[in-house]
Amino acid sequence: MSGTGLFRKKSINKILSDARSADSQGSSLKRSLTVIDLTALGIAAVIGAGIFSTIGTAASSGGPAVSLLFLFTAIACGFSALCYAQFASIIPISGSAYTYAYASFGELIAWIIGWDLIMEYAIGNIAVAISWSDYFTGFLGGIGIHVPPYLGIDYLSAARGFHLASAELLKGVPFSALPDLQQVAWQAWQSAPVIGSVRIIADIPAFSIVVFISVLVYIGIYETKVASNIMVLLKIGVLLLIIGLGSFYINPANWHPFAPNGVSGVLKGVSGVFFAYIGFDAISTTAEECRNPRKDLPRAIILALIITTILYILISLVLTGMVHYSELAVGDPLAYAFQKLHLTKLSGIIALSAVVAMASVLLVFQVGQPRIWMSMSRDGLLPKSFSKIHPKYKTPWFSTVIAGILVAVPSLFMNLTEVTDLTSIGTLFAFILVSGGVLVLQAGWKKDKSPASEHGFQVTYLNSRYFLPIIWAGVLTALYYWNRQEIVNFSSSCFEPSGMNWLIKDGWKTISQNFPILLFIVTAVVLTWFAIRKAFSLIPVLGLLTNLYLMAQLGITNWLRFLLWLAIGLVIYFSYGRRHSRQKNIGISKE
Repeated sequence: MSGTGLFRKKSINKILSDARSADSQGSSLKRSLTVIDLTALGIAAVIGAGIFSTIGTAASSGGPAVSLLFLFTAIACGFSALCYAQFASIIPISGSAYTYAYASFGELIAWIIGWDLIMEYAIGNIAVAISWSDYFTGFLGGIGIHVPPYLGIDYLSAARGFHLASAELLKGVPFSALPDLQQVAWQAWQSAPVIGSVRIIADIPAFSIVVFISVLVYIGIYETKVASNIMVLLKIGVLLLIIGLGSFYINPANWHPFAPNGVSGVLKGVSGVFFAYIGFDAISTTAEECRNPRKDLPRAIILALIITTILYILISLVLTGMVHYSELAVGDPLAYAFQKLHLTKLSGIIALSAVVAMASVLLVFQVGQPRIWMSMSRDGLLPKSFSKIHPKYKTPWFSTVIAGILVAVPSLFMNLTEVTDLTSIGTLFAFILVSGGVLVLQAGWKKDKSPASEHGFQVTYLNSRYFLPIIWAGVLTALYYWNRQEIVNFSSSCFEPSGMNWLIKDGWKTISQNFPILLFIVTAVVLTWFAIRKAFSLIPVLGLLTNLYLMAQLGITNWLRFLLWLAIGLVIYFSYGRRHSRQKNIGISKE
């Protein structure tokens, strides 16, 4: 153990010792996952709602160049993926970024990231469950099975949609001209049973799929991996069919202009595109259920990222080649593209694969969240119940039940689309801490003169002193080239008599709205200076910079919501976690 008070660290030796102790006491998890199973879990988590829905919105803003956004986001995630792989090799324990932060930054930061991951997994899965319900009811409707509208939509969406639809109808707008979602909401509100003054409206399919997935995860990791592998094979097969068939209908003219709205247009889709990638970190939560975690986890993390990136880029190019990008701002862009080209027989297959794809995302996150809670509970930061292992199924049963309730109940009544960006910002924060944690570990090894061969998989060392200045020169040159006209216009306006009035009138508002990007600039300058001066390893530094940049693109509103969530977590930590921490109770010892 090292550090004191809020920043006491749990040494790697201590973490591994506690895991061996759990094994000897029979409270360990069942080891049954191979590298193929782990890679499938990663693909299951990443290939989901992003490829069937958000890719359309991103393409409508960025045009065919959205394929480059997938590549950039994959590179940004790739830097972090390598850092995750290194930690997973060194600390093959459930807990993911929480455990890694405990070893590198200390208890308070570990709690913050653990609390952050609770938000990330829960809100992300609620959103996925609701989206799954939309696709599922649409699929059932396509085969002649109609779910009553009030049983296939959440109460909040029904209420909002009804009032919007009513306002439009009063203006004389025909009902058939209303958006589909408003029509469904109006019908649900009108047809719903009423008890007293309360309408009975609930998203039963969303609730049901969460319950089903939670039961599967509760029963065991073997059953979970079998289900995951089957779903992954099915959806990869469908995606390859879409790519192969769609390539015959590509019109190269649709790729011109490649980036119609410039860099800013491409970056508008960064939230939706990144939301597609948030799943690969969930692989590391299964470390205690891997047969050979030190070798298989790093391989699976990297393989999953490479495979999913190739699929995303190919799909985005085929999609924007088949249909002009301006037409893709729809909820089901893949089905829309094939319908537009009169290939309607594929639309049912696409709908079914979307249902399977999003169910697999739910599966992986419902696996991941309880295992993070289990790790926090083992350290005393959560009650002991969260680390209880089922004697028969060898799963963290209590955490699994609570995770299921936390996702299933809100999905019945709420639509959290307004806060789904919290999932992205939370994941980016985790990636930043994991990248920074590798730098901290490497600094400790360098100080102790510890040989690299003792630490398993290693992120390749490239000296930032030589590479980072070249990278920054390239980035700044490219930014100037893409935005030179805006820079010239802004510079010339500053010399006009009224040129700086915006700073006088709206200075604070402008600064506050742009706080995230200003924070990125300051952090980038400071980190670059230290990286060059101290010869930091390049890949973790790039992981920090790229993920902080993506985080800065999510806007001040999401940052404020994120900080509010962390503040609630700190209240819980200081009222419970800090007092019950095992590290505090056993005292501080040396590694």
